[in-house]
Amino acid sequence: MEKSSFNNDCCDVNVVLGEERKGHLIPNGNGHQGVNGTIIGGAGAAGAGAPPGTVSAAVKVGYQERETWTRQMDFIMSCVGFAVGLGNVWRFPYLCYKNGGGVFLIPYGLFIFLGGIPIFFLEIALGQFMKAGSINVWNIAPLFKGLGYASMVIVFFCNTYYIMVLAWGFYYFIKSFSGTLPWATCDNEWNTDSCIEIFRHDECVNGTIGNATFGNMTCAELAEGRSPIIEFWENKVLNISEGLDHPGEFNWELMLCLLAVWIMVYFCVWKGVKSTGKIVYFTATFPYIVLIILLVRGVTLPGAYDGIMYYLKPNWSKLWEAQVWIDAGTQIFFSYAIGLGALTALGSYNRFNNDCYQDAFVLALINSGTSFFAGFVVFSILGFMASEQGVDISKVAESGPGLAFIAYPKAVSMMPVAPVWAALFFFMLLLLGLDSQFVGVEGFVTGILDIYPGKYSFRYQREIAVAISCTMCFIIDLSMVTQGGMYVFQLFDYYSASGMTLLWQAFWECVVVAWVYGADRFMDDIARMIGYRPFPWIKWCWSFITPCVCMAIFLFHLINYKPLTYNNVYVYPWWGEVVGWCMALSSMLCIPVSLLYKLSGPMGTFKERWADLTKPVWGPHHLEYMTSDADFKSLGCPLSPSSEESKVIIFESVM
Repeated sequence: MEKSSFNNDCCDVNVVLGEERKGHLIPNGNGHQGVNGTIIGGAGAAGAGAPPGTVSAAVKVGYQERETWTRQMDFIMSCVGFAVGLGNVWRFPYLCYKNGGGVFLIPYGLFIFLGGIPIFFLEIALGQFMKAGSINVWNIAPLFKGLGYASMVIVFFCNTYYIMVLAWGFYYFIKSFSGTLPWATCDNEWNTDSCIEIFRHDECVNGTIGNATFGNMTCAELAEGRSPIIEFWENKVLNISEGLDHPGEFNWELMLCLLAVWIMVYFCVWKGVKSTGKIVYFTATFPYIVLIILLVRGVTLPGAYDGIMYYLKPNWSKLWEAQVWIDAGTQIFFSYAIGLGALTALGSYNRFNNDCYQDAFVLALINSGTSFFAGFVVFSILGFMASEQGVDISKVAESGPGLAFIAYPKAVSMMPVAPVWAALFFFMLLLLGLDSQFVGVEGFVTGILDIYPGKYSFRYQREIAVAISCTMCFIIDLSMVTQGGMYVFQLFDYYSASGMTLLWQAFWECVVVAWVYGADRFMDDIARMIGYRPFPWIKWCWSFITPCVCMAIFLFHLINYKPLTYNNVYVYPWWGEVVGWCMALSSMLCIPVSLLYKLSGPMGTFKERWADLTKPVWGPHHLEYMTSDADFKSLGCPLSPSSEESKVIIFESVM
């Protein structure tokens, strides 16, 4: 491995062609020999009479240029599609109602500026500066490349289990095309004797209820009744078994839905950002149209006002509870998709001079604004449901899949022309999850492809990599379309991409950039890209505030850890928890294990190893933008063209 040294006490500039897909190699005028004997610079390198700064066509041979977005709006829409997902529609409104209504917006808004925007901006800017995916982006401090492997593990787990929500949504979407919604009645083969279509709590007087359909029933018997939508979800869709150790049979209908969704994801991703950037215009914007339609319909329903007031009414006493602040912090990390490496991959396809600082604020506003807006849609419908059933809103407000596949289907079944509303809602749900899913796959595939040097590239490399990735995830997903599949899904959701893993990842990202590479140094790099330095608040967050916030929430989660349960009834066996912790540790341990492994090498003292392993590895595009004297001086590396030390020797590496 050769390095070019500008002087004895200056930083080495290592150019890794295999890791960089875009940018030109800047000839240094000395006629140095590059890869495969190609002459870089010097007489005749770019052809007779070629202007300075041109690159010989031979230099580019064998090195595929990195794709860039056709237009900047493609990047914006892709980030919107990825970060704005199902969590905005069901998790934020639930947390808002649970944690004091309007009061929840205070800690939520605070954490946007303390953690959300700083790390969101950090990941996008890092990808844009290094022009690499989630692994090679950490060439900025190679000792901590374990951060890249950790994010790859997390996003792989996310891609694996998150798509099940899309499969369920697609299943409901297909079932919506019927004269009578299958979850609206108790006349189906999966219904039990406890199924009750209309509860009519308001008629439960003096301990009895008269009803022509069900006969005389006591209030106790009525309370034990089960809604047809719950029975459709548990008995038909999930056909849930007794526990994790009883996988049972495959649900073939659900398996076909899963296969169909994976095929859709594959054809959204296989051609790269050129196609992804176009598809996302529809998948990211159509859900907003449906949300607006549902809001207009929801506010006209009886009980909608009570639901919205329940959503917004502040409960000031909640502000002093620690759990409210913890929920606000974790919701920011979930909804902003921080720590998954996909934002880094999306940023890597930007132009080098794109104003990613401005983009970060715009995307944060869209993300949080969508969450807040979705709350009005959700609680106008929940208020209607509570009014129809004669119960308090807290009885119908649920979180997670319970809200998407129990509360909403019940709501649309009560509306006129119910199948139309059902199809509209589940089509929206499918699109909300689909763009998040295929951007997650894009992030994973980008990280994998960036590992290999250019000479190993071949024509259908991306298509094959995407196919292998989708196939691996589909095989694992087969365990989630069995009767015990819901237990497996919840195990993935609770451990593999939990708040703890994302907080751990975000903490180390801030530490590495701010304290290993240098916060001021990275601010200079950003200024080199966008033309101005960001507000100093961002640097202070990277250096002090955000790492402290991440670690505080992480420790709170760890101290208050509770074993996983399903519906607060079924307790997972000990071996199930062991599997869950193995999934969590598989990403978290990537960072310390990789660090210790690299530091244990034989070369020099600990200080020398640290200094050598924390030197950035630059790509060819850095030479393009950082060859002037002033630029190199800003990096502490004076360049003298006439000196022997100024030579840039290009080499190949799989580092």
